[in-house]
Amino acid sequence: MTEFNGPAGPGDLDVRWHAGWPSAKHDPAPEIQVHAYDADTLILRQNMSVHFEAPFVFLFLGADRALLLDTGATADERHFPLRATVDAAIEERLARRPRPGYELLVAHTHGHSDHIAADGQFAGRPDTTVVGPGLAEVTAFFGLERWPEGTAELDLGGGRILDVIPGPGHHAAAVVLYDRATGLLLTGDTFYPGMLYVQDTAAFTATVDRLLDFCAGRPVTHILGCHIEMTTTPGEAYPRGTTYQPDEPPLQLGVDRLAALRKALTETGGRPGAHIFDNFIVDITG
Repeated sequence: MTEFNGPAGPGDLDVRWHAGWPSAKHDPAPEIQVHAYDADTLILRQNMSVHFEAPFVFLFLGADRALLLDTGATADERHFPLRATVDAAIEERLARRPRPGYELLVAHTHGHSDHIAADGQFAGRPDTTVVGPGLAEVTAFFGLERWPEGTAELDLGGGRILDVIPGPGHHAAAVVLYDRATGLLLTGDTFYPGMLYVQDTAAFTATVDRLLDFCAGRPVTHILGCHIEMTTTPGEAYPRGTTYQPDEPPLQLGVDRLAALRKALTETGGRPGAHIFDNFIVDITG
């Protein structure tokens, strides 16, 4: 049995993410790009030619169960075969380390439609739990009684534990997860190289403060959000609805960029509108 006792070393992020095609209907790439960060940590990206949001989805494989974090932007398995992809990854894992009754937990960074669309593909799947995206469902499942304060632990077995951190501001029930095995911090739509839509400025700022405090005491290898929307030109984003982004920066960000976001929030003073910075754009609506 694999034991997860903290980041064993950097995983593999030497990957070029598929970013659509000049003609979406002629895109030769598969509907889902699958990249192994390590043998038990998979990063999936929905093809931009299938849906312009092109969200990233994450699969963590523990000894007793797997966690699928988010289900993408398309419900129809004919166009977005997420369940088949996840099942194949779990089957490969069980071929390496057999485990009867291996479970799957489906949870979400938050409840916007481009992160929960394929939940229905997992309905009726044996040994599977799908956590609803509403605040009551999230707090009850993870045991976050003091929301938005406190954290929870999610144990996947074999010592693989993820910390669950309340993350409202972009969405009322948003969470951030920290994987102790890899040191990855999964920030959903709270922080990524793109348009950061702030629905509740006070809550969003408190979330960033909470994350900075969390990161100060733990080894964070990379921050991974759920989208790439910027170009490699500082301060320049692709227009919403773009289905071909050949000039993307990397997905991963560092804790220093999170600190830069906190500084940016101070500079905006909570003023509504889009505030442009080198690596992200803060769009304040509330």
